[in-house]
Amino acid sequence: MKLIYDPKTDILTIILRDTPIKESDEIREGVIVDYDADDKIVSIEMLDASDIVSEPQKLLYEIKGQKATA
Repeated sequence: MKLIYDPKTDILTIILRDTPIKESDEIREGVIVDYDADDKIVSIEMLDASDIVSEPQKLLYEIKGQKATA
């Protein structure tokens, strides 16, 4: 999994798998989900991310029962 935040465009992208995108669907205004040929989610894009995410340049990674920051 990979997270990319572009402060110039204010877009946050969460990449779940490294497979080609077959189809994209805007599930809500400014939230785009990309799917592969097997209809599995490849990535999620959030437009105007600073309006959705409180601190788009900060990341807290957590595994249930454990905490680690990046």
